[in-house]
Amino acid sequence: MALATNRPATPGTPQPHPPQHDTPRPRRPRSAAGRFWHSTIGKKAVMATSGLVMLAYLVAHMLGNLKVFFGPDDMNGYAHWLRTIGEPVLHHEWFLWIMRPLLLLAVVAHAVAAAQLSRRDLAARPVKYAHRKARTSYATRTMRWGGVILALFIVWHILDLTTGTVNPRGEAGHPYENIVAAFSTWYGNTIYIVAMLALGLHIRHGFHGAAQTLGAGSPTRDRVWKACANVLAVVLTAGFLSVPVGVMTGIVE
Repeated sequence: MALATNRPATPGTPQPHPPQHDTPRPRRPRSAAGRFWHSTIGKKAVMATSGLVMLAYLVAHMLGNLKVFFGPDDMNGYAHWLRTIGEPVLHHEWFLWIMRPLLLLAVVAHAVAAAQLSRRDLAARPVKYAHRKARTSYATRTMRWGGVILALFIVWHILDLTTGTVNPRGEAGHPYENIVAAFSTWYGNTIYIVAMLALGLHIRHGFHGAAQTLGAGSPTRDRVWKACANVLAVVLTAGFLSVPVGVMTGIVE
């Protein structure tokens, strides 16, 4: 039986190279903010906080909209006052341009956190349940579709009453007249009414969830937060809807 011997390599003969393995680069440790954002509780907290910021804006916006019932002078005067907040420390319209990016940040953070939480929830349960009701509750489906409707409405609302692009009148500096023109069309009323109903449902389910996420919920206070959510939803929905109803009935003209 022949024994294997190590023969010297012939000059010029290519030698096999040992297999090389790529060593993965070590990942940088995430910062505290990064760990917070990537956690489920962090995304829920961002979603709840941004939702409360937008809720505060909606309350102020609804109260301002009610100025339309006092006539064009009050409504247009209110719109002009918004552009002078902070003067003389701030220049004309600076307050609005400070608030707009903050609101946009709240909207984007809310939407991104909601979308990622939804994907995370679906990934955790890849197998479809036999019954749809067992998979997602009515509140969850309402929040998802309501969020989509409201996102589309924000774009329409800006084009309608901010830039005047799709408004039948669209004249800068005359918000009262622009409001009357917007709600004098069937499609303007339909879009606005559907969006406000979706907003009411969104607030009804979202406010109670935000209270629980931020640690304010408890078995004893649960009924109180649910009652507050219902009252907020009804008041805001009725307040916003009163404007197109006022135009349609001739109270605002």
